[in-house]
Amino acid sequence: MASVKLPESKIQELKEVCQKYDNKGSELINVLHGAQELFGYLPAEVQEIIADELNVSVAHVYGVVTFYSFFSMLPKGRNPISICMGTACYVRGAEKVLDEFKRILNVKVGETTGDGKFSLSCLRCVGACGLAPVVTIGERVYGRVSADDVKKILSEYA
Repeated sequence: MASVKLPESKIQELKEVCQKYDNKGSELINVLHGAQELFGYLPAEVQEIIADELNVSVAHVYGVVTFYSFFSMLPKGRNPISICMGTACYVRGAEKVLDEFKRILNVKVGETTGDGKFSLSCLRCVGACGLAPVVTIGERVYGRVSADDVKKILSEYA
């Protein structure tokens, strides 16, 4: 994996996020949320700074980042797309919806389009089972989505 060169100003902002939580290892998840908000993702270099600031191991930070699906070690697109694969969504055709997003965007799950506009991921449950299948793009929720709806949904972000 290529190394990321972090600007000194961003490193200082990251240290301020750590200080906001008194540099306590017990506040790791809150610090990671703040760091991801700051950078958009959590590359290894950010994880190393956090580990140093909170006096915890890099392995511990990495373990938390990889355990929780909210955290990402790869940059996300400006419009992150998530397809719910919970039981209700799955049985109502979420897999076909996902396949259509993959086909149109020409990306796999976990990837970002070449122009950085979209990234594609799956979720276990959005909690809107009555609207199954559900797709989220950023903060926006789309319910009862069919494969035929995908092109129209994407056109809203043209």
